[in-house]
Amino acid sequence: MNNFNINRRHFLKGTTASLALSTFGERGLDLIYPAKTLRVGLIGTGWYGKSDLFRLIQVAPVEVVALCDVDKNMLAYAAKLVSQRQKSGKTPKLYGDYRKMLADNQLDIVLIGTPDHWHALQMIDAVKSGAHVYVQKPISVDVIEGEAMVAAARKYNRVVQVGTQRKSTPHLIEAKKKIVDAGLLGKVAHVEMCCYLHMRNNGNPPVQAVPDFLDYEMWTGPAPMRPYDGLPHVRWWRTFMEYGNGITGDMCVHMFDTVRWMLKLGWPNRISSTGGIYVQKDGKSNISDTQSALFEYDGLNCVWQHRTWGTPNNPAYPWSFTLYGEKGTLWASTMACDFIPDGKGEKIHLDVVYEKEKYPEDVTEPTEPKIELNAAPATRLHMLNFLDAIDKGSRPVADIEEGHISTASCILANMSMKTGRPLIYDPQKRQIVGDSEANALLARPYRQPWIHPDPTAV
Repeated sequence: MNNFNINRRHFLKGTTASLALSTFGERGLDLIYPAKTLRVGLIGTGWYGKSDLFRLIQVAPVEVVALCDVDKNMLAYAAKLVSQRQKSGKTPKLYGDYRKMLADNQLDIVLIGTPDHWHALQMIDAVKSGAHVYVQKPISVDVIEGEAMVAAARKYNRVVQVGTQRKSTPHLIEAKKKIVDAGLLGKVAHVEMCCYLHMRNNGNPPVQAVPDFLDYEMWTGPAPMRPYDGLPHVRWWRTFMEYGNGITGDMCVHMFDTVRWMLKLGWPNRISSTGGIYVQKDGKSNISDTQSALFEYDGLNCVWQHRTWGTPNNPAYPWSFTLYGEKGTLWASTMACDFIPDGKGEKIHLDVVYEKEKYPEDVTEPTEPKIELNAAPATRLHMLNFLDAIDKGSRPVADIEEGHISTASCILANMSMKTGRPLIYDPQKRQIVGDSEANALLARPYRQPWIHPDPTAV
């Protein structure tokens, strides 16, 4: 079983293990245990960084040896929780600079849960150090960063799993198998994706002194430095294009990635987008509150729409995708799926899977905000897939290249909105066809002394 042994004492502990069994065969009879304890480091100990790490601890006997964060308070709190959760009871070594963490420790796995503007440099440096990487989505803030990340993963032969865990979501896996792959939809010729959640943080907090416990210079890193107006953690940083790619980069990437996986789609032929700040004009936020994007394929259009105001078109599916086939329609989200046949056949409803009884720590975990209970089983299965790929030297289900296509497509949509015209991206040449102005936007300027990664010289 390729260096894995089976701990049957916990056999079939919840849906995660059942899916592991069906996915990995004998290798997944239980939560997969490697022959050696894997040494793990986490960069970015905020909400989702800790959530990813604790889901990994649940499925593998890892030793968390190092944590890194520029917020000393957040770092100390994470270290306390890790010491309570990992079997050894040890407190990890703590770092404020991820480069020193990588240099000081021979890590098998590095998890990256930092804001988007840090993902590229940290992932590339981590694979250079010899570690396999689990990096949150979107993988990058510009297209060339993503190209460099793929190049680095291939050059250093490391497994890089992207946190697009919809591909490991139990009810979506079932929908793909029993509805899409089974042909119940027939030919799918139109897709709609949306997010109508009111998640655009806004406001006018005053500029203030940087607290002693936060290294704001390091937090900002290669991004433009904004005047400090309060802790950027959780949602505040996401409301600025300096650090990410708005709602499209944050939420469309999940839905679009899932649609591509279900329908076996690669790069779009052409991408266009319109939008802006139409309603929520007060406050400092500079991300769009309204945006539409079109991802064109042969005989298929994938349409994205977000509004951070008003009501959703379907209250049951406020963040979702809809596959329109000649034989029926599939509504799908992180919470449910509904197949509606066109006249013939039966409706199919699938619900989200929870494992609160099997993993009570999901409910009692003392983190703010609380973990996404609906995503916990998916993240556990995503981690198992990551570990399986490491063991076999194969590509994981959310390989860095797939994460790059989904991320870059969303970035290109934002670029189209900015330039006011459709864009055609050539991934072989790493250029936008016939558009020198748009090509100049493929790589953002970095703040000194940070150097933008080059795909040809990682």
